[in-house]
Amino acid sequence: MSRERISRRVRSVPPSGIRRFFDIAATMPDVISLGVGEPDFITPAAIRAAGQRSIDVTTSYTSNSGLLELRVALAAHLEKLYGIQYDPETELLITVGVSEAMQNAGLALLDPGDEVIVPEPSFVAYPACVLFADAQPVYVPTHVEESFQVTAEAIEAAVTPRTRALLIGYPNNPTGAVMSRDRMREIAAVVERHDLIVLSDEIYDRLVYGVEHTCFASLPGMRERTVLLGGFSKAYAMTGWRLGWLASSAEITAAVRKVHQYAIMSAPTMSQYAGLEALQSGEESVQMMVADYDRRRKVIVNGLNTIGLPTFEPQGAFYAFPQIDRLGLSSEMFAERLLTEEHVAVVPGDAFGPSGAGFVRTCYATAMEQIEEALERIERFVRKL
Repeated sequence: MSRERISRRVRSVPPSGIRRFFDIAATMPDVISLGVGEPDFITPAAIRAAGQRSIDVTTSYTSNSGLLELRVALAAHLEKLYGIQYDPETELLITVGVSEAMQNAGLALLDPGDEVIVPEPSFVAYPACVLFADAQPVYVPTHVEESFQVTAEAIEAAVTPRTRALLIGYPNNPTGAVMSRDRMREIAAVVERHDLIVLSDEIYDRLVYGVEHTCFASLPGMRERTVLLGGFSKAYAMTGWRLGWLASSAEITAAVRKVHQYAIMSAPTMSQYAGLEALQSGEESVQMMVADYDRRRKVIVNGLNTIGLPTFEPQGAFYAFPQIDRLGLSSEMFAERLLTEEHVAVVPGDAFGPSGAGFVRTCYATAMEQIEEALERIERFVRKL
């Protein structure tokens, strides 16, 4: 009798819905990709130069926790933005992007059978990280009528004796929703009442438009029970540098570091020096990119609404989430036909969770002329339907 060669946990996780459409688009000419969430800006010159200079000095590993200078600068950065203090030596960890930090946190903190509440639609990696830790994601839907903001009542209703953690990501991918501070405080009360750990993915914290981002760890009583996740890829246009970080209590950070040290010797050395420069001199570039994204945001949202695809106004990240169910197509069929017939790549909304059905994700981190051409093609496609 033959044995199943692939582990149960891997078999339980579907392939990424984002990657599927990106791979198809890569084989086609003249495709405008509104699919993968990657800034079209090149990393700012001073940050690139710092990474290049570092190669002439050292190509050795850094500390497993990351360059101490980088952790010191990151601690100062978080205190300046959110008034929250972390010890650079014991409470900060530099990782290979946010995804590594999140997976390591799941492995360090979750036991088989634990439940993790995951508001959705959410980034496709969230449930996978839970499942790879042999825990169980418990989905809590959010809805456009509530601006895709999860409520404390919905989270509390999902809590069981096996609930271990809450995994949230705001500003949200794929919807662009930003949580209000009042709602975050209400959720914090539920978290404290049920003694939960919070994994808070705040990779898009700097990309907000006309609103203020609330750092979950900065809420009263939340610092010690929050695993704060962030990185450099979005705000500083550093996707290919693969540089992220984790901040938490000394106890939690030490547990995550134990997983990290067996998986990774250190985050890329040149990337860490580039990240240090980003924290020291990158603010002007961040503000320039945010202003540009805001202009694109207004164009794509107005364009989609004009076409007849009702689109929630995103207040963060760089995604718009138009509703397409009135056209009589599933999200996947809409995305497939738009790609094959008009060469525009979007991602089906239900790739991000069941309540994403009837929507598609469009990314406006691409050039304005590409967005405008994509809108013309989408309009042509919708008229045919």
